[in-house]
Amino acid sequence: MNRSSLIKVGAGLFASALMLTGCGSSGGSEGGGEEAGSEPVQIGITQIVEHPSLDAARKGFKTALKENGYENAKFDEQNAQGDQATATTIASQFASDNKDLVLAIATPTAQAAAQTITDIPVLITAVTAPVEAGLVDSLEEPGGNVTGTSDLNPVEKQLSLVKELAPDAKSVGIVYSSGEVNSEVQVKIARKAAKEMGLKVQEATVSNSSEVQQAANSLNVDAIYVPTDNAVVSALKSVVQVAESKQIPLIVGEANSVKGGGVATYGIDYEKLGHQTGMMAVEVLEGADPATMPIETLEDIQLVINTKAAERMGVEVPQDLLDKADQVIK
Repeated sequence: MNRSSLIKVGAGLFASALMLTGCGSSGGSEGGGEEAGSEPVQIGITQIVEHPSLDAARKGFKTALKENGYENAKFDEQNAQGDQATATTIASQFASDNKDLVLAIATPTAQAAAQTITDIPVLITAVTAPVEAGLVDSLEEPGGNVTGTSDLNPVEKQLSLVKELAPDAKSVGIVYSSGEVNSEVQVKIARKAAKEMGLKVQEATVSNSSEVQQAANSLNVDAIYVPTDNAVVSALKSVVQVAESKQIPLIVGEANSVKGGGVATYGIDYEKLGHQTGMMAVEVLEGADPATMPIETLEDIQLVINTKAAERMGVEVPQDLLDKADQVIK
């Protein structure tokens, strides 16, 4: 019996239970929220590792709850510090504590939560490929107690920046974690896009953040690309140093990595993504069934460029690219 079948036995029960206990009753504000005198909603937040994008998603989520009548919500925030066993332990504790709702930030923690928590709503965010990660049956109908948002970025557009910043480039190196499903999905897209652009791909994989610098150093390429990989992004400074020493452009998977020293990206705003997830959580707390709530994405894609980083890597950013940038970091 698959995970979805086990969950469906109680699919309607947790929504009813939430309503009976007053967790999702409308009374605190026009958009719903906690009733006066009711017990505060208990929300567990599990995050795989600290880095700016995941932190921003968490912030946006909490803001959405507070804006919608859950000012008194109690957030139990836990960080697995990159360890999958710790992520599982956190999920088990949340299940034992009988939280009203759990937010799982990034694929590894989402997998731990989905495998461990079966009768509490789980909202996911900063997860690139929910179906491939085994979290939901489909994007349109998740089918269990898990729903939320995907952070799949426009990998093809990101990779196109290699040719714009280094027109003579013949190769691109990709640093990613072989243990992250989200990264494997992005790299598969990148391989295809690179082939169409006439770029040879050289890959360097890591199993944890301590291996990132050595992996980046092993590349003999004209540019480096880092997708939204949790292990690599948490050690992004190492890749930045390598790109600067090799004098080649570093293209990254999201805006916070540009702020962290990458040259450019077409990416999403993770705080907005987290806020969108928080709005979905409000619906669930007010009785919506995660099983029928489609996985959502953020359509607002922005071009972000760091001119100082480009200068340190010996890269000249074309004026036409600067002119169409949504944000230029100087």
